[in-house]
Amino acid sequence: MTAPVTTSIDAPVATRRLPAKTFWGRALRHRSFVLGGSLSLLVLVSALLSLVWTPWSPYEIDIASKLRPPSAAHWLGTDSFGRDIVSLLLAGARSTIAVGIIAVSIGLTFGVCLGLIASAKRGWTEEIIMRFSDFTFAFPAVLSAIMLAAVVGPGMVTSIVAIGIFQIPTLTRLTRGSANAIWAREFVLAARASGKGKFRITIEHVLPNILSILIVQLTIQFALAILAEAALSYLGLGTQPPQPSWGRMLNDAQTLLFLSPMLAVYPGAAIAIAVLGLNLLGDGLRDLLDPRLARER
Repeated sequence: MTAPVTTSIDAPVATRRLPAKTFWGRALRHRSFVLGGSLSLLVLVSALLSLVWTPWSPYEIDIASKLRPPSAAHWLGTDSFGRDIVSLLLAGARSTIAVGIIAVSIGLTFGVCLGLIASAKRGWTEEIIMRFSDFTFAFPAVLSAIMLAAVVGPGMVTSIVAIGIFQIPTLTRLTRGSANAIWAREFVLAARASGKGKFRITIEHVLPNILSILIVQLTIQFALAILAEAALSYLGLGTQPPQPSWGRMLNDAQTLLFLSPMLAVYPGAAIAIAVLGLNLLGDGLRDLLDPRLARER
């Protein structure tokens, strides 16, 4: 009895199916990840582009050209000071992303460290850290910014510190809860039985196993940081003129809603695109990084 012969048609089929089993193969077939990544990349590219080029200077005031409609010279028109809207949106993306990255980094650094320490030490150490987290959580970003502005004055640094402080308790709680589940796993118990210390177990076993959860949460926290920065700038507590900001653009447009409503639509749409993109990206990463959901795809 002869052995079955593999035809030349079967090989390409098997080859074509292999990439779909990799992370990027599954990611490119995930609609939420692709759409969210595209929108987030659009905002990031806009911010990077503003570092080297804008159609007009976002700081140049031309009263004679104020409130002009879209044209070949000004693609989205001008604002009440004669500044080009496209240039303001590009430069505003730079300010928003800068504040978001630094604020989220502050929350990530302190929140993850405190959460890991609370999970590893337990006892009074965990109790003190979690009560401190509860106390910090009682001060939202706006309230923290108001208190800081009263002491050091409003500005980008004030918004960064206020948003960063507000991010710490959320990441502390998430890290501590996720790490507690890992400490109860068999491989951690085996590592403790082999003589490994708590610090080494945290670095080698606990942190790598909660990293996917933290990555997904970071996209959500980044979106919240963008909303908080826009709110603080709108209230005059965040980015100060002449530095462009999407929240500041909304503040400037509120008195011109009936005369030129598009002045509020453009920065509002930019904020919505950035937040929507990050939320969709987070949903996609959650599905892709969760082993149970990944096996279903």
